[in-house]
Amino acid sequence: MITNHQKRVRVALAPLERYFSRVLRVLELSSDAASVRFVNDSQMARWNRAYRGKRGSTDVLSFPAGDSENHARRRMPQIRNRRRRTGSAACNEYFGDIAISPVIARRNARRFGRTLAHELQILILHGVLHLIGYDHETDHGEMEHFESQLRVRLGLI
Repeated sequence: MITNHQKRVRVALAPLERYFSRVLRVLELSSDAASVRFVNDSQMARWNRAYRGKRGSTDVLSFPAGDSENHARRRMPQIRNRRRRTGSAACNEYFGDIAISPVIARRNARRFGRTLAHELQILILHGVLHLIGYDHETDHGEMEHFESQLRVRLGLI
């Protein structure tokens, strides 16, 4: 499910819902394995500060399900191994929530010569990969490689 909790940037939800469903199918996750929320920049900045210790807003944040009191300290190795299992009960789990700032997404889209819709699709995919255990800050390129393969498969390149 995708919900829009900001008013500054117009976002077409229906095509993004279809894309999000496709991402979940490709990763063999249930249709309700995650949610996406578009939020305003000030909310995103508060979350970025609270959960990552970083100042200012960011384009996407992922909040894995589980220990809701402290996302910043939680690591995802318990989920990491599940992504390789297909057809298992793990695929029906709720993995978490993704927050996206359309303001930052629009800025990045302009910078990279993309449409806003394309940038939002990239961020949705990126957020889902974080939810299932990938971490590009620590995995020596594993997430980047897999994300590149998925972008091709999903027609994002």
